[in-house]
Amino acid sequence: MPPDTSAVRRGEELNASALADYLKGKIEGVERGISVEQFPGGHSNLTYLLKIAPSSTGTPACASEYVLRRGPLGPVAPKAHDMAREFHVLHAAHPHFPEAPNVYHLCEDPAVIGAVFFVMERRRGVILRNKIPPELEAISRYPRRISEAFIDCLVRLHEIDVSATGLIALGKPEGFVERQLRGWTDRWNRAKTEDLPQMDRVVAWLAQNLPPSLPPTLVHNDYKLDNVMLRAGTFDRIEAVLDWEMATVGDPLSDLGLTLCYWAWASAPELRAMGLQAPSTMPGWYSRDEFAAHYAERTGRDLRHLGYHEVLGVFKLAVILQQIYFRFHVGQTQDERFRNFDARVRGLAQLAESLMEKQK
Repeated sequence: MPPDTSAVRRGEELNASALADYLKGKIEGVERGISVEQFPGGHSNLTYLLKIAPSSTGTPACASEYVLRRGPLGPVAPKAHDMAREFHVLHAAHPHFPEAPNVYHLCEDPAVIGAVFFVMERRRGVILRNKIPPELEAISRYPRRISEAFIDCLVRLHEIDVSATGLIALGKPEGFVERQLRGWTDRWNRAKTEDLPQMDRVVAWLAQNLPPSLPPTLVHNDYKLDNVMLRAGTFDRIEAVLDWEMATVGDPLSDLGLTLCYWAWASAPELRAMGLQAPSTMPGWYSRDEFAAHYAERTGRDLRHLGYHEVLGVFKLAVILQQIYFRFHVGQTQDERFRNFDARVRGLAQLAESLMEKQK
């Protein structure tokens, strides 16, 4: 299996010596020294692997690897990329949802590495992006097995009793969808670099067609294939769910609708999101209808308003890509992966309007 880390990108380096000095007494073994690599996936927050130098005895009493998460370079939108909040969400969720990695330390002093950051456990597994690894292709009916494991993990998340566990304190479920729309519209207005009338029409339709909400659950708000880690070898269970910065408590259909935005458009290729690739577009994976039906069967939830949440999900995805493109546009990042994100945003605006028309 190829390594999941690489050398740190230029301009995104960490001062390993200063970081080690700060973490002494907070993370066991750091006094022996650390080295830093980077997880190259993701488009916003920066994620690093911290490797602790081995003990002279060869038997360290602590974990030898940790993961560090920090926000992106440059100014960010208000309440976006909140690493302190992600730390507290993971700390609260982990005891009730083991797929949420454990966390060990939060640093809210940006003077240490230039940003708020936290340190969490290192999980190992396989993340699917644009290519299927050969060891997975050798497994019979792997697309169906992973489809079911992926959906069942979301079902487990939505089964947690947020009142009994106290997780309801992570959000304000009353008026959740309306606040989501208002907040993401504000983010769009702050980040847009050109006028897109289609986005204006989508926002107006979403405001005029707010659906009633289902009983609240824990909501990940960015649940997609490349934010989960599959168990290596068997690939039949989710080893970890990553990127919890937007998690909250609210309508579970909000989660399902956004997840479907990343899923296959094989049954409606004219609506496929421009520039977005996913393994689930390949033969054998659950279709979008099968995905929704499997979720409904497992949960018993009424999905009659799922179409609204799909439109809202595509709108939110467009805003996320626009925020990333804005940072590239104004020179806050030189990452060439973001150069064509404005075209992706226009494609998603078309997709959102197309889905909106189908709801009328």
